[in-house]
This record gives sequence, structure tokens and C-alpha cells, in this order.
Amino acid sequence: MRRTFIRQLWICAAAAIALQAQPDTNYKPKRINRAIELLEAGQPIYYTGGRGGYEEGKKMAHTWADYINYEMEHGALDFTALRGFMKGLVDGGPTKSGHRTPAVIVTLPVLGIDEAHMRANFWVVQQAQAAGVHGILLCHARSPEAVRVFVESMRYPNAKPVKGLGEGLLGNGSQGYASQIWGITAQEYMKKADPWPLNPEGEFLLGLKIEDKYALANAEKVAAVPGIAFAEWGPGDMGISLTLPDGHGPNRELHPKMLEARAKVLAACKANKLAFLNTVRPNDVEEMIKEGVMIGSGGQEAAEKGRRHTKRKMPW
Repeated sequence: MRRTFIRQLWICAAAAIALQAQPDTNYKPKRINRAIELLEAGQPIYYTGGRGGYEEGKKMAHTWADYINYEMEHGALDFTALRGFMKGLVDGGPTKSGHRTPAVIVTLPVLGIDEAHMRANFWVVQQAQAAGVHGILLCHARSPEAVRVFVESMRYPNAKPVKGLGEGLLGNGSQGYASQIWGITAQEYMKKADPWPLNPEGEFLLGLKIEDKYALANAEKVAAVPGIAFAEWGPGDMGISLTLPDGHGPNRELHPKMLEARAKVLAACKANKLAFLNTVRPNDVEEMIKEGVMIGSGGQEAAEKGRRHTKRKMPW
């Protein structure tokens, strides 16, 4: 009798937990950028890769991921394809969460190596912005001066002044196509096209790849630039930079230098209240979340396990 009673208690408890972890079928979006909406609510987010044009975008409109990392650092720098991809997302949508599209974060061949390079190439950042994307991930973020120009390139000149940043560099006309993708007026777009959480109403999510020994030396400085929302340590490039191309020991454990690099970037993120990006797997996603990982790559199975763990209500 006692065993039966205890078993019934466990069944009831399991059912209650499962019920708490169920998405809200009546969920109503609160923002354009659902990745920001989740981070604002303290929920980890998960991404997948994307590339191509209109048809590829249409197929990914119902992706399991919270955002799509559109790769143009090493892939083709094709803004016509990117515009088509964004239009495909719109035509294939909305998402299960009710958002017009998944968020799209772009990586570019413009690197944060120094201020001169960033000033000469910020137009590339703006061409991506004008396609209607929701953010940029700056690769090889070595220089705080370069990162400042990066943030400035994603702001309009009449945006609220911020100590440590110069005047925004976005020009009139950049709002035309992008506002159509976001489904709002051009005037509304110009108010919302600003980095979050620098601007609480902003819809741009800007990130850094602190992924080589030079960026690592400046990790605290680049992470402290206003307007940055997340960062990662880029183990692939970090391993090459530290002359550890594989980055692992004989038993597949991370090399001590790699562990030190990861710990330094994580600490810089925590000190500056940035979301930390790291690979998550089904067997470690809960542990990673407890450690402080707020953006995960690694696939759908890990994402769904993580969402259940944090009792996420937004549908996926």
C-alpha cells in the first residue's frame, strides 16, 4: 500500500513538472526579435546555421531554433541572397511563437582587429542591416575601438547619446527594405533599430567573437563596450591562435590553455552582463545553463531539453 501511494505521488509530481514545462499555446509576441524577448525573460536561446536565398529562407521559416546564424564570414558575401532569404522567412512565416520571422544574426568578413579596419569597412555591416536582419556577430573582436565603431554603425545619428560611443552612422534610406521585413513603418523602424540592451526598446542583438589570443588579451575591454549583448570564445579559431589546432588532449579533453581562454571570456561576459555563447549537447545542456551559458549551439535535441529544463513558455 505504501509503495503504491509513493508511486502515485511520483506520477503526480512528474505530471505537474511536465505540465509546467509545456509551451503556452496562447502566447503573444512582445517584440520583433524573439531572441531578445527570451533573453529579456531570463530564458536561454538556441540557434542554427543558415545561408542561401529566398527558397532557403522560406524553408527555414519554421525552424526549431530561436535564431538563425547567417554565415557570410567565409561564405559568399551576397546581400541580394540575404535580402531574398529574409523575404523567404516572411513569406514562409509566421513562427510557432507568432513572430513574423525567427531572428537572424549575420557573421561578416569584416573583423574587429582595429579601428582603421572597422571604419573602412563598416558599410558591410550596414548592408547587412539594410537587408532586415536582427543583429550582427563581429568576428575576431580584438580592439575596443573597433567594437565601438561596430556599434556606432548600427545606430542612427539621432539615437539617444551614450557615454563611450560616438554619433550613429546609419543613414536615411537604410530603413526602407528592412522595415518591410520587420512588418512596421519606416518611422517605427528607425526608433527600434538600435542595440539592446543599450536601448531597452532596441531590436538589434550585437555580439562578439573573442576568438584569438589578441582578442583574449582585451576580453574585458571589448566586452565592456556599450551596445554589446553577447559574446563567445570561438574554440576553433582560439585553438589555432594558441597553436593548438585541435585544442584537445589525448582523451579529447580541452587543453588547459583552452580552458583558461574559455574561463576568461565567460568571466568577461558575467562582469559586463553579456550572454555567453557555447556549444551545448543533450548530456550537458542543463549543466551549461547552470554555469551561465545563455546562447547554445548544438542541435534541436539539446535545445528542447534545455527549454524543458528552464520551463520555457514561448512555443517552439
